[in-house]
Amino acid sequence: MSAGELVVEYPVEIVHLLVSSVHRYEGRPADGPLPVPPGEIESRSEVEVREGLGIVGDRYFGRPAHKRAAVTVMAAESLDAVQALLGVAHPFDLGATRRNITLRGVDVDALAGVEFSLDSGSGPVLFRGHRPANPCAWMNVTLAPGAHKALRGRGGVRSEPLSTGVLSLGPAVLRVADALGGVEPLRS
Repeated sequence: MSAGELVVEYPVEIVHLLVSSVHRYEGRPADGPLPVPPGEIESRSEVEVREGLGIVGDRYFGRPAHKRAAVTVMAAESLDAVQALLGVAHPFDLGATRRNITLRGVDVDALAGVEFSLDSGSGPVLFRGHRPANPCAWMNVTLAPGAHKALRGRGGVRSEPLSTGVLSLGPAVLRVADALGGVEPLRS
């Protein structure tokens, strides 16, 4: 998005940020995830995103094979819907999805193939949404039985960072060049 382009703004909330130095879902899901490395805190209140590299400290940071998928973004509403569909009484652990950024307030799955920015107050960070972040069988273990199938089509999007910046938990603005279907933009 160039500075001169008209953009549509959506009020969102960044409800979870995850940085994981290791891939914890290895082997068979029935064996459970690997433990968090000693001293590592995966859930963060703030993350640093670097253009073309990803999130500083994350397992996919700077890996050429993951350049177009370095940052995963998901909608909290997708998890709410799956929780209700499966009849789970407790809220899901947002970190269990292994998505880097969880937003509330927009259809994240509509961002596949779209340039978008997120601004949580420190300036916009530009991304290019690429392919869907399809759920895996681990979701049946870490969220609830049936979650893998229930999350199909709403697992989020794999994104490439096109600028450098900082994102923090809390209110934010998501900007896109064109309106996303079914979502009301901010009114000026």
